[in-house]
Amino acid sequence: MKSKSQLNNLNFRDAFKRTDFQGKTALVLSTWFGTGLAPRIPGTVGSLAAVPLAAVLTHLGAVWVGIALIVLIPLSIWSSDRSRVLLNKRDPSEVVIDEVAGLLLTLFLLPLSWVTILSGFMFFRFFDILKPFPIGWADKRVSGGIGIVLDDLLAGVYGNICTRIFLLLLY
Repeated sequence: MKSKSQLNNLNFRDAFKRTDFQGKTALVLSTWFGTGLAPRIPGTVGSLAAVPLAAVLTHLGAVWVGIALIVLIPLSIWSSDRSRVLLNKRDPSEVVIDEVAGLLLTLFLLPLSWVTILSGFMFFRFFDILKPFPIGWADKRVSGGIGIVLDDLLAGVYGNICTRIFLLLLY
């Protein structure tokens, strides 16, 4: 008998083979170039894969992070929704582009340091997994690509606020 992650990867491969170029693009983006196909904890792996992007963009300046969020959020909604349909799942675990957007939002307008990145990552994952109100509400009540992305953006807002408080207390 195949494990759930093996079945998910088979489902992904089948969906990838049978779709057109736009569908393939959505699947590659939504899995953040395959990181969402990790056999365990794909959301955490996807969030880790976002760290280099967040670090480079933060180093370049807040304007670049803002531009990236303006581009990434609609792209996340589109690719998540298209992948959801192709994989025939409400919120596929393989889709992790929402974690990328959420982590970027967590680190938005914060100073670039290992303490900030590590604490922001931990707060974001905490809220993304625990889903306190309104994150859990959004996760359950809002459907489609918007629903897939919205809960991670809300977790990003919570993560950003908590990282700011943590940094204030630390320094």
